[in-house]
Amino acid sequence: MSFPLGRSGKPGTFPVLRQSTNNIQAFAETFIYPVHTVHNGRCEMNAKEELSMRISGEIVFSENCGKTIKKWRDLFGVSKTALANKLGVSTSVVCDYENGRRKSPGVNQIKKIIYALIETDEEQGSQFLRAYEKTFIGRDIKGDAILDIREFPSPVHVEDICDAVRGEIIVNQGHMNEEIYGYTAIDSLKAILELSSDGLLKVFGMTSKRALVFTKVSIGRSPFIAIRVSSIKPGLVVLHGVDTIDPLGIKIAEKEKIPVIVSGIEKVDDLIAGLRKIRV
Repeated sequence: MSFPLGRSGKPGTFPVLRQSTNNIQAFAETFIYPVHTVHNGRCEMNAKEELSMRISGEIVFSENCGKTIKKWRDLFGVSKTALANKLGVSTSVVCDYENGRRKSPGVNQIKKIIYALIETDEEQGSQFLRAYEKTFIGRDIKGDAILDIREFPSPVHVEDICDAVRGEIIVNQGHMNEEIYGYTAIDSLKAILELSSDGLLKVFGMTSKRALVFTKVSIGRSPFIAIRVSSIKPGLVVLHGVDTIDPLGIKIAEKEKIPVIVSGIEKVDDLIAGLRKIRV
């Protein structure tokens, strides 16, 4: 498999910029994929290029490079040993990168890590790349059902989200240390009316290891029924505005082993603000 090579800087030397979507894109286009297809005067990328750009940007601008590398390795389902074999290094080197015991990798090593993850995925049938293409490329979802959606550069724990929404975990309390890689906040009432089956799939973003935050919930039955029949299950459910939890919803959550948090925040805007303050 071949990849278009970008202009590399000196290993370990990165531009000093504030993190933003434009900065991530500028860096990645310079060092990872500087050449794209031009259509009607617009620069376009295929799924592999866009995914590579996203990974490179997150690693470079992350406050914890090692955790971000681990996040993507986990998302791709690649073991430390498999990644090490692809990179031609020992497993301990990968462990040291992820645990912060080794100096952050330079640009060339970041390229190799990204290429190794994607190449391994392709060898396994491109499962992650196909899922990314379906759920993330052109992810604009029409309507007002999706209030906010975010991918974390590195994982947070269920407990962190519980604190952010001033909530109480009511089901599967033993999962407080489970890792969560993002969240999607959904207007429950509008979702019922507006979201197609494709739209429902896209609320999961890049991974099912995310929190689905349902607002304007009455008793919580509808969200759990939707989760029960879905082939993808979230890593966490947050309920907002609920007065009484439906017993059936609790049974479904217990069966699916999904932790459930009831938020104590009254206003939706304050709930979103709390989620956005989660630091990774």
